[in-house]
Amino acid sequence: MIDLRPVGYIVAVMIVVLGVLMLIPAAVDWVAESGNQRAFLTCAVVSVSFGLCLALATRNSLGQAISVRQAFLLTAAIWIVVPLVGSLPLMVGAPNARFVDAYFEAVSGITTTGSTVIVGLDKLPAGMNLWRGMLNWLGGLGIAFVAMIFLPVMRVGGMQFFRTEGFDTFGKIAPRATDIALSLLWVYAGLTVACALTYLAVGMTPLDAVVNAMASIATGGFSPTDMSFTKYQGAGEYAGALFMILGSLPYIRYVQMITGSPVVMWRDRQARSYVTWLLIAVVMVTVWRLSAHGGAVEPVFREALFNLTSIMSGTGFFSGSFGGWGSFSMVVAFAVGLIGGCSSSSSGALTVFRVKVSLSAIMAQMRLIASPSQIIPVKYDGRTVDDETMNGIVMYVCAYILTIGVMSVAVTLVGVDTESALMAVWTSIGNIGYGYGPLVAPTGTFVDFPDPAKVLLIATMLMGRLALLSIFVIVMPRFWMR
Repeated sequence: MIDLRPVGYIVAVMIVVLGVLMLIPAAVDWVAESGNQRAFLTCAVVSVSFGLCLALATRNSLGQAISVRQAFLLTAAIWIVVPLVGSLPLMVGAPNARFVDAYFEAVSGITTTGSTVIVGLDKLPAGMNLWRGMLNWLGGLGIAFVAMIFLPVMRVGGMQFFRTEGFDTFGKIAPRATDIALSLLWVYAGLTVACALTYLAVGMTPLDAVVNAMASIATGGFSPTDMSFTKYQGAGEYAGALFMILGSLPYIRYVQMITGSPVVMWRDRQARSYVTWLLIAVVMVTVWRLSAHGGAVEPVFREALFNLTSIMSGTGFFSGSFGGWGSFSMVVAFAVGLIGGCSSSSSGALTVFRVKVSLSAIMAQMRLIASPSQIIPVKYDGRTVDDETMNGIVMYVCAYILTIGVMSVAVTLVGVDTESALMAVWTSIGNIGYGYGPLVAPTGTFVDFPDPAKVLLIATMLMGRLALLSIFVIVMPRFWMR
């Protein structure tokens, strides 16, 4: 049987930290005299008390190394339990949401999806909008830790390929993991501060600047206004696109940059491909839009750049009327949303790494058909992809596509139209947050989806955030019986 104490202790510490962090939006609401501070204070006391009790009950596990099986369980527990705590202020205070809606919002925040069920964000207390931004920021930081330290060792979706990058930090090499975590925290916080200052410079209010900065770097997409970035068209869109790109690049490279390798990001094949593919998509949509509907070049380019960056990075902000640009734009958007950002970042979807390896495998197979006697290895960035990694990637890609199909049918069966169901599953599994379809159009949110559909989308967001297999593994009976 699995020893649950180390998992329980880490989750308990996170619950306590989350409870303490609730004091920040409580202070903001107290200064703003919104009256919502009592909700945060109540939830903070409940969260800290429960977390401390759980920590005391599991503290005898201190000093134990976490096994791979415990790592699978821990990653799932964090993204299931933490949103439960994060949803408490949404139920106790404004907007006084029902449990399903509050948990949907919290899961969307922690998984950095960015889909929302709240209408009237501009009318929410400042502290609540700050809390939503904090959920995004904490979720992005958490998945960056998991992507860099846990997933390579767990061998999920081919991520073991990155174990040879000098980041073999799991279990017995804890000090190295601590050094990387601190470096990552400095990078993450530094990017967030730079983003917030830039947003202030382009005219955002302090609250909008802070919340949008946390959501941009986390590629989370929670905005403090129903208008999202339509409120800050122009320089705000260019700034947003820049920081969304920076937030979806490999954090491994940022850590290496601050530890003595300043050009490593430029040399990263995945990062270069990500930016290249994004620009190709932007140019395609811009040219199509100009040829089909006319208009000035710069606004069309800017709107395409911002929205496609938001979709490919998995952020979920929107600006202007991009969603109404027609079928070609949405096909391109759907494609880049499937690809997603870079591995080892807070972005979701298939990721550029897996797509490039899959394309290389297809090309190798085509050459092998033409020349059966040759030995044609699959390579990525000059390195041969071993069979174990290749099998993991193929399994992940197949599972990803199959899950989209199965969950789309399931959402349709609970009363959602086909278009809204497909786009909702696409945005949830890719942690994109960009809503589209008849059910989303009236409010720009997912509030009109029936409760069973919201539950299915919650499960889809969690599966997408945890690389699918992390969830699939822990529901297998043999996982608990070994």
